[in-house]
Amino acid sequence: MKRPRSIGRSSALAVVLGLSGSLVAVPAVADGPRVPQARWGSCPEDVVAEAAPTGLQCATVPVPVDYADPGGARIDLMISRLVSTSPDKRRGTLMLNPGGPGGSGLALPALLVARGLPAGVLDSYDLIGMDTRGIGHSAPVTCGLTLDGPYTSNIPPYAPDDAAVTDQAKTAEKVAEQCARQDNDGRLRHLTTANTARDLDRIRAALGEEKTSYLGYSYGTALGAAYASMFPERSDRIVLDSNLGDTHLDRDGLRRYALGMEQTFPDFAKWAAARHDSYGLGRTPAQVRRTYLTLAEGLDKAPVAGFDGKLLRQYTFALLFKKLQYPKLAQQWQALADGDDTAARPLSEKATTGKASSAIDNPLAVFAAVTCNDIKWPENVDTYRQGVAEDRTRYPLFGAATANITPCAFWRHAPAEPPVPVNDDGPRNVLLVQNLRDPATPHLGGRMLRQKFADRSRLLSVDDSGHGAYVLGDNPCALNTTTRYLVEGKMPGKDVFCRAG
Repeated sequence: MKRPRSIGRSSALAVVLGLSGSLVAVPAVADGPRVPQARWGSCPEDVVAEAAPTGLQCATVPVPVDYADPGGARIDLMISRLVSTSPDKRRGTLMLNPGGPGGSGLALPALLVARGLPAGVLDSYDLIGMDTRGIGHSAPVTCGLTLDGPYTSNIPPYAPDDAAVTDQAKTAEKVAEQCARQDNDGRLRHLTTANTARDLDRIRAALGEEKTSYLGYSYGTALGAAYASMFPERSDRIVLDSNLGDTHLDRDGLRRYALGMEQTFPDFAKWAAARHDSYGLGRTPAQVRRTYLTLAEGLDKAPVAGFDGKLLRQYTFALLFKKLQYPKLAQQWQALADGDDTAARPLSEKATTGKASSAIDNPLAVFAAVTCNDIKWPENVDTYRQGVAEDRTRYPLFGAATANITPCAFWRHAPAEPPVPVNDDGPRNVLLVQNLRDPATPHLGGRMLRQKFADRSRLLSVDDSGHGAYVLGDNPCALNTTTRYLVEGKMPGKDVFCRAG
């Protein structure tokens, strides 16, 4: 999923997601030749602009393209650092990941500072952001995708019938073929969660640290779970916020997005119902839900200002990520329900052209590569037709989108190794933070990972809505409990429930 930031069609509407061949074992250990120490300097201009005025430093760390061939080709990963200014309180490094896969994280230290990351955390750690392999300033990959093409989102479009699944299969196959054609140097197949976890350990070594702490959001929880599983002795304090439920995103994980929307939508519906006199979307939550379903079906037949039913569903899903976005969502619904082309068009254009076409290519390519390389996806189109039919009924709001077919059904390469298994043999150092209502990573994901990590973990459940709880949310219990763990090492003795703040 998707990094914790504002969302347009070109970014977190691109939030989110036949292989054959033998699996090749690749060693977990990232150590090999001595890793040179990171040499810090200025950051690229785009990072400086996004991170100002925090004064980030940047460096590069060389890593193997293929860890099965450690002496072969290498790429440079760019990392950033916000240094602790309290040497007497400094514990070590806190690596950060915003999610994706495909989210740039170089400016994440600055983002968290701007959102109010407590001083105790800033004193205790050097904050380490990064563009993981294939992203941004770290040997970026491409599939040649553009906004005016048919593939602009990691989440497939809503499929109202079987024919729509067939049409999406053609698009997905073309995207897989296009990615293969663009992969001139063969690097795409090495974009995996396991390799990125190995990269984290190379970065740890380049920083001169025996251990590293970690804070990851959304897909960053899968990466953090993989690192804590592959390198338990080198993991210090691990916080995983908005959990996928495993070390990778598979088809079941993508389909859980629809469960998340069903569980989160009532919060918006209640909010909108209380403001019916302003927006006219329904006087009760049930009426607001009917408005959504009726509006989407109507836009399927007659789009308004470029907004069709598929885009409305994607747009609604994306704006459920943060409660602060509810007014924008209600405003757009109102304009579309009124058929007001003049009022809807500026909002529609902002939603569909929030970035240059070139800006969507890299995150979409990384998302496809990592999700398709991590685990084998079904190849039979009928499997997706059946799933869409099931989830259209089970999750009416969005199920016929998240169950739809993706490029992974046609990906050229089989996974080079199995997904990283969650390792419950290690220190009790994994704090799982999870909102009860999250559109992309429902609470079920936190429960799943809690069961897999067993006594290594504790689950912090937050009675709140949205994607991202620690610092990105406003629940005081979630903030205080997580900060105590990061700063003082006080892992809760049992799972914790945080009441609405």
